[in-house]
Amino acid sequence: MHKNTLVPLIVVFLVGLIASSLQAEVRPWKIDEDHTNFYFSVDHIYSKVQGRFTDYKGTLVFDPDNLKDSEFSFEIKIKSVDTGIGKRDRHLRSADFFDASKYPLMTFTSNRITKAEGNTYNVNGTLTIKDVSTELVLPLTFEGIRENPLAPDMEVAGFNGRLTLDRLAYDVGDGKYYKMGAVGKDVDILVTIEALRKK
Repeated sequence: MHKNTLVPLIVVFLVGLIASSLQAEVRPWKIDEDHTNFYFSVDHIYSKVQGRFTDYKGTLVFDPDNLKDSEFSFEIKIKSVDTGIGKRDRHLRSADFFDASKYPLMTFTSNRITKAEGNTYNVNGTLTIKDVSTELVLPLTFEGIRENPLAPDMEVAGFNGRLTLDRLAYDVGDGKYYKMGAVGKDVDILVTIEALRKK
């Protein structure tokens, strides 16, 4: 093969490699804090007490065709707990429950994402509350990607997921109120996410 023929072939090959590398890169999303929430519900005698955490930050990198490089991580400030009643929120922040002054954050960091049934993805990761870290699976339903109707230059992705946690397994309370029959130990969690990025 002539040298004049070989050089262009090498150039084409290298350009192809660069293009493939760029194409494989997973673009990050910016979490839409106005439309992303971490809700919880727990039994109180006969009723359900519902609340959420309002102050958090997170990283969201997701591509259903490249799960290896996808990731979810969240850092939630305990002091932002909000059940609509200030006295109850202060009690939840106290040493009786979250002990927010000593343990100001709860965190979740994924380590593996796998496809489940339909549009559901199992987000395996580590959840840390107070001084307890456990491995768990957060099942998230990927709702899709579409043009943001309120900002046509942006696209929006959506995720929704539910799971139940035993709060006593994370030392959120010593079991006193559970034994009294006042506050349940199983907490239902709803994670609902909208994320944005430029088209």
